[in-house]
Amino acid sequence: MEGNKNPLICDPATGVCEMPGMQPAQTGNIQSTEEKPLTITYFTDPICSSCWGIEPQLRKLKLEFGKYIKFNYHMGGLLPDWSYNSGGISKPSDVAHHWDEVSIHYNMPIIGDVWLEDPLPSSYPPSIAFKAAQLQDEQKAIAFLRASREMLFLQKKNITRWEHLSDAAVTAGLDPARLKTDYEQTAEVLFQKDLELARSMGVRGFPSIFISDKNGQTEFVYGVKPYEVYIKAITKLLPAAVKGSYEKSWEALFGVFPSLTTREFAELSEITVEAAAAALGQLKQAGTLMQLNTRNGDLWQKLK
Repeated sequence: MEGNKNPLICDPATGVCEMPGMQPAQTGNIQSTEEKPLTITYFTDPICSSCWGIEPQLRKLKLEFGKYIKFNYHMGGLLPDWSYNSGGISKPSDVAHHWDEVSIHYNMPIIGDVWLEDPLPSSYPPSIAFKAAQLQDEQKAIAFLRASREMLFLQKKNITRWEHLSDAAVTAGLDPARLKTDYEQTAEVLFQKDLELARSMGVRGFPSIFISDKNGQTEFVYGVKPYEVYIKAITKLLPAAVKGSYEKSWEALFGVFPSLTTREFAELSEITVEAAAAALGQLKQAGTLMQLNTRNGDLWQKLK
């Protein structure tokens, strides 16, 4: 990709949202420090459309290989501000149509209208909020990131606004008052440490996934790739790793993941997207699921 390309113009061919002027990633000196034999160091950003596109693969990876892997999420700082004037984009409205195109490529619902109706000035505020969420609970922080992305990509909500971040915290089971305190007092320092780590490891775009073992051997997967690419990297580092089985019924899947897109349900159920859409539609008619419909796809949630 060209060095002056705007990071919000993601390349579907490579599956990457890339920052300008960065050097290729370095894969040395990353070690797994957890009891699990492998660690995934994942650099992402709340507004990265390619990172939304990788959600089906990541969710399946956690179900099939989660017993081997500790996941560490880090923020990468995709959009500091709008001081860009290159790559065919100079203002937020230029991103809107691009997001609709990316949605079709990944078959994941993304609506670009937020860039026309209430554009974000930066991705830093929701990134800092994620670091604040991590101070409460790692897993709930991941749920918070997911809720924030659903607001942005499907509900056209500007997630730099505190009212939306607070709602995402409630959805994830976090304490929104503590989140705000940590956001204002300590989380920005943690975010800057993430940026420093990203620079030291040569991260130049998202998603960037480093898979490492106890000996510091590392496999790097850059951008959205087919699921088999991640399996190949894992088994290269840990040949004994075997796919774990999991329950593929809709009840079990929605028991693990509170919300699923049609593509995600298809991936985890190991059926076609067409079959997934039909099955989910039947569950909606039965009064079991709630559907958030957009022009570029649907999000499904189990009714309580």
